[in-house]
Amino acid sequence: MRSRKMHRVLLFAFFAAIAAAAQAQTDVALSLYGAFTGTTSGNGIQQSPANQAGGMVELRHIVNPLIGYEATYSFNRANQSYVYTVLPPCPTGQINCLITQSGTASSDAHEITGDWVVSIKLANLRPFALAGGGLLVNVPSSGSFAGCYLMNPLCGTFATPTRTSATGVFVYGAGLDWGLLPHIGLRLQYRGNLYKAPDLINAFQSTNAFTHTAEPMIGAYFRF
Repeated sequence: MRSRKMHRVLLFAFFAAIAAAAQAQTDVALSLYGAFTGTTSGNGIQQSPANQAGGMVELRHIVNPLIGYEATYSFNRANQSYVYTVLPPCPTGQINCLITQSGTASSDAHEITGDWVVSIKLANLRPFALAGGGLLVNVPSSGSFAGCYLMNPLCGTFATPTRTSATGVFVYGAGLDWGLLPHIGLRLQYRGNLYKAPDLINAFQSTNAFTHTAEPMIGAYFRF
């Protein structure tokens, strides 16, 4: 009786190992994406990032449907625009001396993350979902500052010092791997990034508000 039970246990473990091996996958992927970020407001400032294109490299290992992980590096341009409006004490004889100050920063965004991945393999398709976190570093190359009076215009544009911004980022997403050849396939996915708006130019502080970047992606993966 014990012998039969032992055989059943071994048989179950054998088929479970085969099923797990069928689900396992190690791959490297390269994707292109669009980075779309909304405007944030705070501290009297309106901050508007430019929408940009970027690229991402992923190294992913799937152990089974519930256990998978990946490391990613992505890069895109991340130019920022700042607008600050203030009503200072007015010169004698002026009723409204509203001042609008604006700034721009040309910047590159570098992001490194580690993510947890859950997935299931269905024939040559593998839908997946992920969540993780990492570091987002914005490195500005130049900045400018301009100020204008609404009444009696007096405007000027000047170069302004910049600073690098590094902040934590939360990442979530979902997608689909579509196997075309034994080791090559397409990867379609959406990733969302949640982080604090970068503080890049000395003339302005950032909004200090959380912002969100949506990244629809298309790429290809190579499975080892």
